[in-house]
Amino acid sequence: MAFSEFRPLNEKSLVEYIKSVPSLSSKLGSNLDELTIKEVGDGNLNFVYIVIGSSGSFVIKQALPYIRCIGESWPMTKERAYFEAIALKEEGRWCPGHVPEVYHFDRTMSLIGMRYLEPPHIILRKGLIAGVEYPLLAEHISDFISKTIFYTSLLYRTTTEHKSAVAEFCGNVELCRLTEQVVFSDPYKVSEYNHWTSPHLDLDAEAVRNDNALKAEIAELKSKFCERSQALIHGDLHTGSVMVTRESTQVIDPEFAFYGPIGFDVGAFLGNLILAYFAQDGHADAENDRKKYKEWILRTIEDTWNLFQKKFIALWDKHKDGPGEAYLPAIYNNPELQQLVQKKYFEELFHDSLGFGAAKMIRRIVGVAHVEDFESIADASKRASCERRALELAKLLLKERRKFQNIAEIVSAIRKVQ
Repeated sequence: MAFSEFRPLNEKSLVEYIKSVPSLSSKLGSNLDELTIKEVGDGNLNFVYIVIGSSGSFVIKQALPYIRCIGESWPMTKERAYFEAIALKEEGRWCPGHVPEVYHFDRTMSLIGMRYLEPPHIILRKGLIAGVEYPLLAEHISDFISKTIFYTSLLYRTTTEHKSAVAEFCGNVELCRLTEQVVFSDPYKVSEYNHWTSPHLDLDAEAVRNDNALKAEIAELKSKFCERSQALIHGDLHTGSVMVTRESTQVIDPEFAFYGPIGFDVGAFLGNLILAYFAQDGHADAENDRKKYKEWILRTIEDTWNLFQKKFIALWDKHKDGPGEAYLPAIYNNPELQQLVQKKYFEELFHDSLGFGAAKMIRRIVGVAHVEDFESIADASKRASCERRALELAKLLLKERRKFQNIAEIVSAIRKVQ
């Protein structure tokens, strides 16, 4: 332990801290007084520092006892850093190729030291805004989701192992409650934290608050989010939680991790790709109408789901005679029954994913925290037009998700929104 009690670090005190931690200082070279330190946190929750020395680098992430973008008026547990650290280690265990390695964790300081994803890695959301294609994105993300979810579910684990892990992550209750508020509650009522592109979307926001059918569906999804502990989920798997190059995909920031419904992660990622799709018209110009790029996003949406389903079922088939207690081999021991339960499992998972994805889209348009995809569109009228189309699709998906049978139908529905 470097420091005996918590205190927020700055560039100067961080050097003092690093010098006291061999697992960090040993990665930087001999001259620790000549470090390059840059704070790069997005401003929402935490401090994030890039630390570069003469022979190495890493990232330091420190949680604050409140939500950084709101201030001390919205307290938030520092313990989220603990859950992020153990989630990173667990995800890295099952999918090391797409999770940054953790070098150091200090529970007292709520601080994680981990691999620095050096340039040209950028946040996926920024790449989507810039119109950059990532040919391996669907392959990599489907790999991450399928492995981290399968290997932490009852399809692979015993109920004893599963309940122990669920109990551990139940401590991340404050971050779960934050999601419950900002995703499943605030957008559907008058809240001081809500905002939207006003006055353009005033009536649209009011329509969300007055839509009884929408509220009935969001209640069902909130219940699943609170009550269902299927697997270890990232809990905040949007395009701002992924760093990419054309060859690399790394999933970061699992501080919202807990044992929850699988569809929440799948839906969050797909929903954010859909938001990126609808934002493209706001970034189009005379030189690039973005039509080709929109088609790439649609292909990525379709490929991500199809590859995820294919890989998840392959893992299930590979381990069907293993220790997992969801479907005991003594009962589900013939191919016909195996295919039947898999079909039923994925029908529900698909509809869950659509619902959760839609909920994540709605909260990014009329809730507290928006996305740069839309916010970076300077023309408010143009921005509102893009947001309105995304909102209309999200409402459709949330209310009618059970009518869709496959991801191709979703892509078709996206194309139809004018």
